[in-house]
Amino acid sequence: MLSEHAIQSAAADLLKAEQTRQQIGLLSVQYPDITLDDAYAIQAAQMPHKKAQGRSIIGWKIGLTSKVMQDALGISTPDSGVLYDDMDFKNGASIPATRFIQPRIEAEIAFIMKAPLDGKVSREDVLAATDYVAPALEILDTRIARQDATTGQTRKIFDTVSDNAANGGIVLGEQRHAPEAYDLRWVGAILTKNDEVTATGLGAAVLNDPVMGIVWLSERMGHYGQRIEAGQVVLAGSFIAPIECPSGTRIAADYGDFGHVTVNFE
Repeated sequence: MLSEHAIQSAAADLLKAEQTRQQIGLLSVQYPDITLDDAYAIQAAQMPHKKAQGRSIIGWKIGLTSKVMQDALGISTPDSGVLYDDMDFKNGASIPATRFIQPRIEAEIAFIMKAPLDGKVSREDVLAATDYVAPALEILDTRIARQDATTGQTRKIFDTVSDNAANGGIVLGEQRHAPEAYDLRWVGAILTKNDEVTATGLGAAVLNDPVMGIVWLSERMGHYGQRIEAGQVVLAGSFIAPIECPSGTRIAADYGDFGHVTVNFE
């Protein structure tokens, strides 16, 4: 376990990296004994600083839900991060080039809650607590380098969790659907980058059922004394691999009759 000083120091370094757009080194290299509990503590230590800057929490994201991404990191569990109000972008928004460090895009299903979820819940509990579901894009960004320049080590889950699960932003589609109106395992998208089809995927890639991502998140948050609140947005996890979005990238996600989401990077 890391000391409280180390946790606060790592949180401060990440906040500075976000502000200056200068990445820091891998925390898993700097702190070889870091645990998953430490990583979530570092993530949580950034919350009061964000709130002091006038930010509010609008929801949560779930990451690393697909088997492909878990295998790539050598893990068997998803991770989660916080959505703040300044991460909320309108459908069709143009993102300034100065906003992010290394933006990437993932396609997801968003759950907007009408009732809180606390601790261990069932699939039926999640559906009952959901106001509606919507198509969404998640913008990923990394305040931590993806690879250590000296050792060649790549990021571990401790790095991504500490770095707010690499969360940068959310773009919600305008369509709203009752959660029972679709078999969410079969909801998917065709994603184009600069008018070229780059990725396709289905909701089943998210733990075999996007609803189960919310089940996992509620239990995970309960372990750390948190809960999902009514009115919050939860990104259930991506069903495609991340797509790099350098300046000049235009992204469009076609979910068929489920909806459509676009975003541009200046």
